[in-house]
Amino acid sequence: MFATTLETDHHTLPPLPTPPVADLRLLEEVAAATAGVSRLEMCIQCGTCGGSCPSSADMDHTPRQLFAMVRAGMRDEVLRSNTPWICVSCYHCVVRCPQGVHIADVMYTLKSMAIRVKLYADSTAPDFSQTFVDLVENYGRSFEFGLATRHYLKHFPLRLPGMAPKGLGMITRGRMDLTPHRIEGIDKFKAILARAKELEAAS
Repeated sequence: MFATTLETDHHTLPPLPTPPVADLRLLEEVAAATAGVSRLEMCIQCGTCGGSCPSSADMDHTPRQLFAMVRAGMRDEVLRSNTPWICVSCYHCVVRCPQGVHIADVMYTLKSMAIRVKLYADSTAPDFSQTFVDLVENYGRSFEFGLATRHYLKHFPLRLPGMAPKGLGMITRGRMDLTPHRIEGIDKFKAILARAKELEAAS
């Protein structure tokens, strides 16, 4: 018989472990945070996304596995996974998905959720992403030289000398600028971002 312990004719076994409580709201939460267009509920677990992903070998879970975990309500495991951070947003998976799931957009949502509750694994990726966002908000575009130098000075300063030849080559060939350039209409751009943040906070 099953109770708090498992009883047999000769032995009393220790209690069975309590299974983790599934957060069945997770799927709805992710879908809503992806502007309601994730189509995550349409995933048929075919694996096309993982087979198409150039970065899947470095992921803790393939997109297919991660989405199954979302459906199962495995909140902590999902938000600790490195999969969204390894995604390079090439959109190959999105193009090939037979169900039209907005896979890359879901990855952005999961990264945002992980940052919000500080559940992401020990990684420099969140800080890299925040540096990128700060630069875009300030200049209206990315500034590759500033992004690389800020990130490496903070996290990998000893690697900078080894990167100098490649950086110098990109600069001399006009592939990277030493100084940032703001877009025209930066004030309007910042106003749009501010309004978007207000709407996000209110949702």
